Amino acid sequence: MGRNTWKIGKIASTNIVSISDVIKKGEQVARLLGVVNMARMYASKRGKSGSSKPFMTEAPSWSNKDVKEIESLILQYSKDGMSTAQIGTVLRDKHAVPNVRLVLGKRIGAVLSENGESSTYPEDLMNLMRQAVAIIEHLTSNSRDLHNKRSLELTEAKIRRLGNYYKAEGRLDSDWRYKRDQLRLIVE
Repeated sequence: MGRNTWKIGKIASTNIVSISDVIKKGEQVARLLGVVNMARMYASKRGKSGSSKPFMTEAPSWSNKDVKEIESLILQYSKDGMSTAQIGTVLRDKHAVPNVRLVLGKRIGAVLSENGESSTYPEDLMNLMRQAVAIIEHLTSNSRDLHNKRSLELTEAKIRRLGNYYKAEGRLDSDWRYKRDQLRLIVE
């Protein structure tokens, strides 16, 4: 037996299978089961692992289920300048609402858009634009910082890709284009 072989037994047609054969078989099984192996977009490494929410179809018995109160809290926090993610975190931590969607049947963004409180740009696109503005400000005083020049290019590529998606979805105007010189005006 070689150094990189395993004795599998009745699983394989032969008793000796190489490690690469086992890995290929595992990848085939993962593809058949629909397991998606997410990785970083611009690095050849795996993404961060993280937990997922437990599957639930209705709000827990201990949670706050008053629909009018939750909608009024969402609108109040939006007027205070909070993003949808911040609103969800505050509702979870201070008002015992683990998942707004289970109580209201819609997302926080949908509640805001029904009441005319939604912003002109989606939240994830706006966060990327804020990040690009911060990198541009850094590069004005540190013009030889090659790593952040590259990170600006990557961030702008993400903005363009996300912009194309939102144009196709109809959430942005069809003539919207990313322009670096107008970015600061959009963010402020």
